Amino acid sequence: QVYLKESGGGLVQAGDSLRLSCAFSGATFSDYNMAWLRQAPGKGSEIVATVDWNGGVTYYADSVKGRFTISRDNAENAVYLQMNNLTPEATAMYTCKADAGPGGSDYATGGHFWGLGTQVTVSS
Repeated sequence: QVYLKESGGGLVQAGDSLRLSCAFSGATFSDYNMAWLRQAPGKGSEIVATVDWNGGVTYYADSVKGRFTISRDNAENAVYLQMNNLTPEATAMYTCKADAGPGGSDYATGGHFWGLGTQVTVSS
C-alpha cells in the first residue's frame, strides 16, 4: 500500500553536500518510522539513519555521525537526509524505508516498504 519515491542523488566531488528526499504516500505517514539505507558495490545494505514517527528520536551509523542529518516533515509526508562533507566512502544507492510503528493501525500487518533508491556518487 505504501509508495516511496527518492530523489536528490547525483554525482558530486568530495567535500560537497547533497540533500536526499523521500516522498511517502498510500498510508498515514505519522504511523511509520522511517529510515535511510545504502548499499555500495560489493557490500551489503547498511542502515544510515532512522527517525521515529514525529522526529523526536534519531539514530545514525557511526560512519556518518556529525555529517548527516535525518529529518521528516509530517505535513509534507516526506523524509530527508542532509549529507555534508561527502567522501568517496558515501558512494552508494540510497533507499528510503518505511516501517509501521506500534502506535499505528498498520502495525499488526507488519508493514515494511522500500523505494527504488537514488544513486549518490562521490568522486575523489
